[in-house]
Formats: sequence, C-alpha cells, structure tokens
Amino acid sequence: MAMTKTVAESRSPPTQKLHKLLAQAGLGSRREMETLIAAGRVSVNGKPAGVGERVSGEDTVRVDKRIVRFKSAHRLPRVLLYHKPENEIVSRDDPEGRASVFDNLPPIRGAKWIAIGRLDYNSCGLLMFTTSGELANRFMHPRFEVEREYAVRILGELAHEHFRQLLGGVQLEDGEAKFASLFEQGGEATNRWYHVVLQEGRKRLVRRMFEALGFTVSRLMRVRFGPVVLPPRLKRCALRELETQEVQELLVWAGMRTTNSGTKSKAEARTEARPTGASPIFAPSGREQRLIAKPTRGRPQAGRRSR
Repeated sequence: MAMTKTVAESRSPPTQKLHKLLAQAGLGSRREMETLIAAGRVSVNGKPAGVGERVSGEDTVRVDKRIVRFKSAHRLPRVLLYHKPENEIVSRDDPEGRASVFDNLPPIRGAKWIAIGRLDYNSCGLLMFTTSGELANRFMHPRFEVEREYAVRILGELAHEHFRQLLGGVQLEDGEAKFASLFEQGGEATNRWYHVVLQEGRKRLVRRMFEALGFTVSRLMRVRFGPVVLPPRLKRCALRELETQEVQELLVWAGMRTTNSGTKSKAEARTEARPTGASPIFAPSGREQRLIAKPTRGRPQAGRRSR
C-alpha cells in the first residue's frame, strides 16, 4: 500500500505558487497579484484562493469571473523597447486626459503590457514593456539594484564640490540618494550635459538630486536600463520588439533561464551568463558600470574638478 501511494504521489502534476503564475501570465507584478489574491478576487477550482497557494496546470483559476490560461513554461515572454518622447505619461488612466505611452503599444490577447519602471511626463528615452511580471520585477525591485543610466542637461556647471556631494550622498525628503557614477559630457553656453548612473528608481530622483544643489534639469533622457541600451536608430515614438534570442539572453541575465541544461542558481546565471553584447541593444559584458557612449572627458574624482 505504501508503495502504491508513493507511485501515485510521483505522478502528481508539478505545482507553482499562484501569485507567480499570475504574474507570468502578464496580469501584473507578483506583489500586485498577492494583493489581488488577498482581496478575494482570485479563485481556484471554485474556491477563494489564499496567498501562497500552489496550483498546477490542471487547476481552474479565475480572476473575478475570467478564467486565466497559463502560458507554457517553454513560451517566451514578449519584450518591447519604446523611445518615449516628452509629454507622455506612463499610466493607463489620467484625469487630465494626457497622451499615454500605452496608446502606442500593439494590442495583445490573453495578457497585458507591463511597464518596466517609469519615466516622468517631461522625461524621454528608453522605456521597456513586457508580458512577464517576473521579468518586470527583476528590473524594478530595489533589492536587485539594477542600474539606470541617464543623459542629463542642466543650467550651469558642476564644481568639484558638487561632484563630491552627488557621488557621496545628497539628503532628500525621502532619504539619502547618490549616483553610482557621474561623467561630464560637455555642452554650450550655460547648458551642460552629464551622464549619471543610479541603482534605484525613486520618483523624479535625478531631478530632485540636482535641484537639491540648486541646479535645474532642462532635459532628462534614459539611455540604459540594466543591460539594455536605447538603440541609436530607434526614433522617438518608435517601438522595437526583442527577437527570440534577445529575449532568451535577457532571461539568462535575470536568472530566469540557464545557458544549458544544468541547474545553475539564479546568482550563477546572473554572473556567468550576462548578455554578450552581440546584439546592439545589450551593453557589452562586464560594462554595466561604465558608460555606453564614450565620455568627452574622464570621470572626475571626488575633491578634484575635471578640466
């Protein structure tokens, strides 16, 4: 009898956490799915689901009254790159009726586009969308400290003391913030360009850091997010969907897929199998902490002004 039970158990379908599967189905982030489950809007086989519940492909899952059909584990998520212009919001709903980045996205069935991070209404540059809540979470969650790189134009020129403060830490109303790196990029008259790298995504953080030192940001453009750079030929308001190989490389970087049939850990996958740079959208391997565009001047050292 014990033997029969063991065989039966071995034939049980594999299960995964419900909130993870809902996120992979493109319904939102894992945290949003946990909130959805806690609110009683998700059911499994006709019964209210619980946070942390595990389900298999044989279970019937509904969100409200809609049946959710989970994707095959082998099916890749879709990823879009968008060159966001100024004067578009990263939201589906706006009381003011302003133009939204979602207005320009292609329709999709059985999932929804999730914005990977945000850009302010007056900011432009690289914005990414995916159908995978897990991939979006890998980019956005603070614990991963994924780099965001921006080209910034300010009114005025930074002195060596400003470099020291911005690299060492600026006190803001919601806590201290600092740039991981800061490069001077030249400019004309009173307008000066800089490249900055952050490892967090607090709201309007770049603008607020410069404003704290008395500088006004007149232009802000994101040129890189993690390993993905803004393609030089991607014009404003244009979209580019990643090809299969590019998506696979991105999943390897995120620790969501290995490079072979082995069972590498997520940490091993991230450190050993980053995108190689063969695709023009990826930063060359090992250069995530450096500029993609060559700086016109060397990196200033703290306490020393670049000339």
